[in-house]
This record gives sequence, C-alpha cells and structure tokens, in this order.
Amino acid sequence: MTKETSLPFQTPEPVAPQSFTDADAAVAHLQALYARATDFLIDAFNRLAAGELPRSRFRAFYPEIRFATMRYDQIDSRLSFGHVTEPGIYASTITQPVLFRHYLRQQIGLLIQNHAVAVTIGPSDTPIPLHFAMAGRGDVSLPENGEMALSLRDLFDVPDLATTNDDIVNGDRSLNEDGSRPLSLFSAQRVDYSLARLAHYTATQPEHFQNFILFTNYQFYVDEFEAFARAQLRDPTSGYTAFVAPGNVEITDADAPLPALPRLPQMPTYHLKRAHGAGITLVNIGVGPSNAKTATDHIAVLRPHAWMMVGHCAGLRNSQALGDFVLAHAYLREDNVLDADLPRWVPIPALAEIQIALQDAVAQVTELEGYALKRIMRTGTVATIDNRNWELRDHSGPVQRLSQSRAIALDMESATIAANGYRFRVPYGTLLCVSDKPLHGELKLPGMASSFYKTQVARHLQIGIRAMELLREMPLEKIHSRKLRSFNETAFL
Repeated sequence: MTKETSLPFQTPEPVAPQSFTDADAAVAHLQALYARATDFLIDAFNRLAAGELPRSRFRAFYPEIRFATMRYDQIDSRLSFGHVTEPGIYASTITQPVLFRHYLRQQIGLLIQNHAVAVTIGPSDTPIPLHFAMAGRGDVSLPENGEMALSLRDLFDVPDLATTNDDIVNGDRSLNEDGSRPLSLFSAQRVDYSLARLAHYTATQPEHFQNFILFTNYQFYVDEFEAFARAQLRDPTSGYTAFVAPGNVEITDADAPLPALPRLPQMPTYHLKRAHGAGITLVNIGVGPSNAKTATDHIAVLRPHAWMMVGHCAGLRNSQALGDFVLAHAYLREDNVLDADLPRWVPIPALAEIQIALQDAVAQVTELEGYALKRIMRTGTVATIDNRNWELRDHSGPVQRLSQSRAIALDMESATIAANGYRFRVPYGTLLCVSDKPLHGELKLPGMASSFYKTQVARHLQIGIRAMELLREMPLEKIHSRKLRSFNETAFL
C-alpha cells in the first residue's frame, strides 16, 4: 500500500436525515445535500491543484431518498407508478437534483400522496466519484500543465464500474446492499455515468434534452427539424422557447446563425425546447444497432415520456412503393446487441397510445384517412438486423425468416430502440419510410427516388413531430401505462 492510500478520510460534517411530507421541501434538501457534497470535493481538488500537499483522502456521499411503509395500502389499480406494492423499506441514491428537480418533485409527491407517509432525505453511504462531481462545474481549477503530481484515485473516489450497471432495470437485483428495495430504476452512479456519456456522444448537455425524443438515421431529417424549429420560434404562440444544436449553441431568435462545429459528434443531437422539458429532441444516431443501443442506454436515465424511430427502411413487399410509410406493430429482432440484457424470447408489444398517435399524425399531415390511408402506409412487422449488406449473403435463409415473420420492412435500428424502450420502461414506437426495395430490384441508388418519395420524406418528420405533440396532450399516467411495468416494479417512473 502506498503512502497516499494509507491517508485517513476527510468528509463533510455529518448531517442527520430529515423527514418531509412536502415534495418541494424534500427536493430542496436533496439539492442542498448534493451541493454541499460536491462543493467539498471541488474545494479539495482546487486546493491540491494549487499545490497544497494532501493530509488526507477526500470523500463525500450522494444524498438518498428513503421511504418506509408497514402496511398494504389500497392504491388505485390503474396507476403504473408513484407507489410501492408491498410493505418495506425503499431507498435510492440521487444525483444532479437540480437537473431532475421536476421529475423528483412529481415522483416524491406521488409517493407521499399515495401512501400518506413521509420520505426521509439524508446522505447515503455511496461515495461520489470526483469525475462525476466535476461534471458541468465551471469552478474547477486545473494545473497549468494539465497534470497533477499525485494520482487522483489515491485521494478521491473514482467511478466504480462494478456497481454501475443495469441490475435493477434487468430484474437481476431486487434489494440494495442494506436490504432495502430500490425506489428508482437507476442508482446515482449509473445516472452520472450516462450523463457524462450523453455529453460526449451528442455534444449537448443533458439539461437540454426534452421529454419527447425522435431518433433518425438520415441527415435530411436534421435539416427539416432545424427549419421546423425556426418556424416555431417565429410564432409567439407555438410554446417553443429555444433551439439547441451540437456544441450547446442555443438560439431564441429564429434568424440567428448556428455556428457549425469543426467536427460533429458521433450522434449529433438537436433540441426544440419548451417549458418543463415538454419540447422535442432529435438524435441522428446514424446507422446500426450498436449506436441505437448506446443512445437509448444513456437517454433512458433522463426518464423521457416517449421515444420513436423515424428513419429509412427497406420495403419487403412488391406492393410497397418508395416513400410509403411503415408503422411497426411487431419486431423481428436480429440486431444481437441486447441479447444479454433482454432475451429474444421476450415479446416487444406495440403500445396502443403510441400507435394511435402515429396513425392520427399520418392522417393529419397527409390529409388521408380510412381506406385511402392504406395506399401510403402499411402496419406490420419490422425486422432489424446487424448486417448492412445482408443482400450479399445466400438469400434462402434470411428471406425465409422474413417471410415467416410476415415482415414488411427491414432496418438496423428500430427493434433495438423499441426493445430498449421496453427494457427501460420508456414508451416507444416506429414509423419508417421506404427508401429501397432490395428484394425487388429497387436499390438505393442516385436518381431512383420518385417525386412522391421526396415529398413523403419531407412529410415524415412532420408526422413524427405531430405524433409527439399528440402524446404531449395526454395525461402522463396514460402514456406510461401498466404494460411496461414488471411484477415487482420500482415506485419511481
């Protein structure tokens, strides 16, 4: 053991847990505890960066919410969240309570309301890694040469990947180390890990993300989204307040320029903001199930109200035309990236609320309805694969599976996004646009797109946005229905 690792710990002065029956007061105390802990770590780091010799190691702890009930309460059976199902002690660590303040007020308020029992707020026994405490802080002093003579892990806690996992989400862990049950699907360290990854992959800070997420695999949708955003900013009655592009460039003036980054991130992300996060975020995930999983793995900790895939696909039926829409009501999962977390035998059901919103949005934007709508849209199974050049293999195997599954479209992202939505309890949906028909000789080549196809692509994003606006008008408990909740579900959404 080195001399540094044998140093004693220095921690903030202990704070006794406090009970609250008011959600606003509980969240304010969470904010105070978190600020106190992170300020302690940042102050220690700044002193060391200035050349002060360490006399101790430094440790501070995440705040936690703790809740106990000793009886089986009669809860409205229609509710899918906001309550616990059995007597017991429940607890979860919390990070970034300012970022999650609206979410925390709502979830804590429902817990108090449904059980008429106070929640207890206090420090947990989970250390805050220095790396996460520094996230988003502008008051960190770095050494002039960017290096420190001492190893940070000898003086501060660092991220522990052994405890940063999806055990709660995947149903592999029902108890915390102290015997309490989780209140939330994610621990504080798991949330912090994803917040850091989001900033890296999207080049936008987590606070810009909105509660309604659109995923796409085609740059054209980004251009359309920016044009739509600027039109909304020109309309003082739209309710949208700002538009954010990669690099955290935020504009409120519809005609303001958006400086381009010298190098785009892996998943460029754009946010059309509205009060309380009720706006729309568009993520260009590119091509492939790996990117789709990465994006949804991290966005899930923000607890959005819905996410949808609006991208291009291969049409598998001769009756389809380029530019036709595909509304997925089932998925053939051959993406392989989620097999360890969600076995293929788990069904991924279509969600009525999302399906209705998407179909209504198609009807409203295209001004078609009933039988006429079937001319440009089919509902059926979407197959998602991990081999972009599947056409180059022997067709007998893949084509037989596609036929047996009754698939009508094929892509590389939709089933991954839907399956991770199911896993993370985030309502999901898919509306694709046919860009080629490889089984029928219509490949995605220059000059093959008809004018109808080009018109439909322009409409496609408008349909996705309209569907999100329809969902935004629904009560939250209707969007987050019981279909996505497991037997022993956490109280928090």
